[in-house]
Amino acid sequence: MRKKFASVLLAAVMLLSLTAFAGAADAVTVNNGDIVVVYTNDVHCAVDTNIGYAGLAAYRDAQKELTDYVTLVDDGDAIQGGAVGTLSKGSYIVDIMNEVGYDIAVPGNHEFDYGMDNFLNIAKQMNSGYICCNFIDLKTGEPVFDSYKMVTYGDTKVAYVGIDTPETFSKSTPAYFKDASGNYIYSFCEGNNGADLYSAVQTAVDAAKDAGADYVVALGHCGTDEQSAPWRSTDIIANVSGLSAFIDGHSHSVIASDQVTDKDGNTVLLTSTGTKFANIGRLVINPATKAVSTELISSYDAKDATVDAFVKSIQAKNQTLLDKVVATSSVDLTILGADGKRAVRNQETNLGDLCADAYRVVGNADIGWVNGGGVRADIAAGDVTYGDIINVFPFNNALCVKEVTGQQILDALEMAARNCPSENGGFLQVSGLTYTIDTTVASTVTTNDKGEFTGVTGARRVSDVEVGGVPIVATKTYTLASHDYMLKNGGDGLVMFKDDKTLVDGTMLDNEVLIQYITDNLGGKISNTYKAAQGRITVVQEPFSDVNNSDWYYDGIVYAYGNSLFSGKSHNVFSPNGLMTRAQVMTVLYRLAGSPETTGETGFKDVSSDQYYAPAVAWAVKNEIASGYNKNTFQPNHPVTREQLATFLYNYAKVMNLDTTAGGMAIREYTDYDQISSFASEALAWANAAGLIQGYTTDSTIRPHGNATRAQVAVIMMRFGNNVKAAE
Repeated sequence: MRKKFASVLLAAVMLLSLTAFAGAADAVTVNNGDIVVVYTNDVHCAVDTNIGYAGLAAYRDAQKELTDYVTLVDDGDAIQGGAVGTLSKGSYIVDIMNEVGYDIAVPGNHEFDYGMDNFLNIAKQMNSGYICCNFIDLKTGEPVFDSYKMVTYGDTKVAYVGIDTPETFSKSTPAYFKDASGNYIYSFCEGNNGADLYSAVQTAVDAAKDAGADYVVALGHCGTDEQSAPWRSTDIIANVSGLSAFIDGHSHSVIASDQVTDKDGNTVLLTSTGTKFANIGRLVINPATKAVSTELISSYDAKDATVDAFVKSIQAKNQTLLDKVVATSSVDLTILGADGKRAVRNQETNLGDLCADAYRVVGNADIGWVNGGGVRADIAAGDVTYGDIINVFPFNNALCVKEVTGQQILDALEMAARNCPSENGGFLQVSGLTYTIDTTVASTVTTNDKGEFTGVTGARRVSDVEVGGVPIVATKTYTLASHDYMLKNGGDGLVMFKDDKTLVDGTMLDNEVLIQYITDNLGGKISNTYKAAQGRITVVQEPFSDVNNSDWYYDGIVYAYGNSLFSGKSHNVFSPNGLMTRAQVMTVLYRLAGSPETTGETGFKDVSSDQYYAPAVAWAVKNEIASGYNKNTFQPNHPVTREQLATFLYNYAKVMNLDTTAGGMAIREYTDYDQISSFASEALAWANAAGLIQGYTTDSTIRPHGNATRAQVAVIMMRFGNNVKAAE
């Protein structure tokens, strides 16, 4: 029986990162003659946030004190995302980037948000220009920009290859890439399930090598999100040879230095700074040793005074307008979830509700909705300024109302929910509408090579759809209010509405819609009605993305997770085939016992009191559930064997006065019975007879020395909970 679980915040034990972050001091020593590449991505108009452009310029100049060879690059999505970009259609940001002195830039999907003509003019304004090997003018069949840029550092040549995601079609405005007849006149090499993109990148890499490049660094705006496959940076690396490093953007991932294997089995460093100057990156090439390294700098206090003054002068041009108070709010309105992480792209938020209500009410429609990726910033309680509103809606999309059918609504919801619980910029925040997403149902949405909706081939994961509290009727006509990006231009792949009857078209911009709703309909005051999300969207989901309801261990993992015995390896990954360590098993049993108070002092040299498992180890040893490997060590990270697990469970059952009488001769039927260690013979016989640890039917073995996996332990804990009762 398939089990459903309401969407909850997943409590996860965060893994220690294998990558290093630097603060003001860098982790890698640079000598003169080394090549330093300072990099940014997804700045999104955060001109003075965190490190900011003035800090970036100062850091870049500090690198020039170390070596003659320093290059500054950007990986896209710089000109959009805040008022300073919206009010100038990106022009102010380019002015700032020119002042900083970027050497190379790559377009991201949001560079196109103000229209193709605007972007091509921006490209001329940008002193560095842009490079991109896969942005193709179909009229000529050639890339719009150079595919790569070669930079010579002494005797060493480094080629930088530009790449922009084919998701740009659906994550900018599709109409910008078409002619007046609606035919696509630009391409991002999106065809053949990634093969066309890989070919374009490989062609650029090979051309750079033929031109004498000693190193080739990819500057990509591709991302690592699952929904971005097959165009992710990891996909490109795996299908291309010749890269030394891949500096990435688009998914806002924070990656200091991941090692990814390329087509030929060689290692390529993958890195990305996150977003809005949370970090800046530094790639170092040592031509003498051939070493290549990447690192992230999370803080830098120095600022370039000239750049700082220039940024402030740009900001001052529109500050009076931006500071104008248009409303007040009694509550914090947010795009985040209770865990502080972005939620607007995979679950309902209170700000999403407010924005969707604005479209529905101002558009006088049955339904209003807005894509989660279009809601960009929080609004804090207190005075709400025009600048706050622009930061929420920085795209200059226009109000649009259409007559649509219930079936089109159902198809759009299915399309928008296809990636949930993973993020999707097209996830729909709604008004006048309620619906449920069951993520245990695999999405059967089909799309074309541009990411546009083409149909649903099987079961639907969206259900219980109601309009105004009444079940939706597929054949009925409804009025739908949103913006032209989705309803007219097919943004986020929602192409099903393009030809429908338009009732309202472009009467006001998105930020004006929100201001009018707050001022006219709410009286200029956002009340406690919006204190929390209002229950319009229910998300039913598996606990972990790598656990499916068809897996043999599914029920066990659900049981162990639901009873707080297990956390994931990350927020949505369980890693069922990972091995369990001694410390992890002690922690599971400790949680099963209710996490009793303990000092956490173990006396073992390899278990310090600040380790998460120290209380569990101390408790287990005190109660003789486990013992050390010797007097001084516990070996907490040593994998647990099946017979050791049986022994721990047996000892735990005795301590808790549970029934340990099961046993007998059945254990002797296994062909490897004689391999059971003497210390475990009684415990394993009990665990087998109690139905906890079973043999392998393929070869009639019990495999006592086999390592226990996380999935196996989860299933065994479920059986333990179901089968082992209190002693008579």
